[in-house]
Amino acid sequence: MENTQLKNKIDQIIQSANKLLPAYLENPMDRGISDGNVSMCIVDENGQVSGKMWGEDKIKRRDTFQTAWRKASQVWITGVATGKYEELVFTNKIDSQKYGIQKPDFIGWEGGWPVKFDDGINLAVAVSGMRGENDTELVVQAVTKAGGKVITK
Repeated sequence: MENTQLKNKIDQIIQSANKLLPAYLENPMDRGISDGNVSMCIVDENGQVSGKMWGEDKIKRRDTFQTAWRKASQVWITGVATGKYEELVFTNKIDSQKYGIQKPDFIGWEGGWPVKFDDGINLAVAVSGMRGENDTELVVQAVTKAGGKVITK
């Protein structure tokens, strides 16, 4: 796969999120989580990190990106959506030692997802800064508009 092809997919996801985000932030519950500071982090199979931070407060943007990175990197390591991974560990369906992530380091929140494209591109994509269900919805919508599929199992 060409580097340009990968970059184009990542850019498409970020551009789609950029267009979709304002509608989410109209909801005071989502805007209030981080005062409208939201971040998206994307990790490709090789560990290259891409992303975008929205908002006016650099410190809050930094905090939301840190959380988005933790979500995306956990998905990159495990191949399992955040929230779902923790559920599998705590019901003894996955041994947490397999991936080397200590239980205190689990992210626990929804919003980090494995993403696949028909051309073989695989990514870990996460959003932070809104309610978990809307972090997730933004990822699903942005990835779908870019032609990818969020893996929920």
